[in-house]
Amino acid sequence: MAKRLTPALQQVKALTFDVFGTVVDWRGSISREGRKLGKELGIRADWAAFADAWRAGYQPAMQEVRSGRLAWTNIDGLHRRILERILDASGLDMLSEAEKDQLNRAWHRLAPWPDALRGLKRLKKRYLIATLSNGNVSLLTNMAKRARLPWDCVLSAELFHHYKPDPEAYLGAAAMLGFEPHEVMMVAAHKGDLRAAQAAGLRAAFVQRPLEFGDPVKKDLKPEKDFDVNARDFIDLAAKLGL
Repeated sequence: MAKRLTPALQQVKALTFDVFGTVVDWRGSISREGRKLGKELGIRADWAAFADAWRAGYQPAMQEVRSGRLAWTNIDGLHRRILERILDASGLDMLSEAEKDQLNRAWHRLAPWPDALRGLKRLKKRYLIATLSNGNVSLLTNMAKRARLPWDCVLSAELFHHYKPDPEAYLGAAAMLGFEPHEVMMVAAHKGDLRAAQAAGLRAAFVQRPLEFGDPVKKDLKPEKDFDVNARDFIDLAAKLGL
């Protein structure tokens, strides 16, 4: 028997997805890229710590843009700025500019969580599915091509020159898709992202990703009654939406 949806969920026509951490495993993927490069160069390092350090610069870098201290810079550009700061500590200061560019594009090559493809294909049967990521358009399209992510549309904060959680990103995505905010549901593993989407009028689906930071203790996995849906993964999300 199909799950009966609430009246609010019956109005949802599109799902927009956070990508880093929600759809793809950034930490595992960047760690693997580091290990591969380290093997080629004969460098031994804590590559999980390298991934964590790179990601740790993500929010501060976006805040520089939001505050106006830095002109609009896409995520590829911000990732490269962060990379320059952490190369020495990992023994990678000898990399050429071309090698740095290749390493920076590791964020284009992130692998999806095991349930992601199957879950997205199920959700796509009823809903328009699109990214709504701070990642730039070229990054998201390259990732989708490589990982065969079945998006109907690739939307990025780059299109609005506003990084999430600025409301312009959520409202801009709904407008570009041709829907009212309440007809769009944000799907994310990050509660701050969801609360910002709700403040802009979107619906919210929380998906647990306990291993995003390598240790479930580091994640807030508690379901929240204020979210429209709480799910273990994309398969569970599909089931809770009656698919």
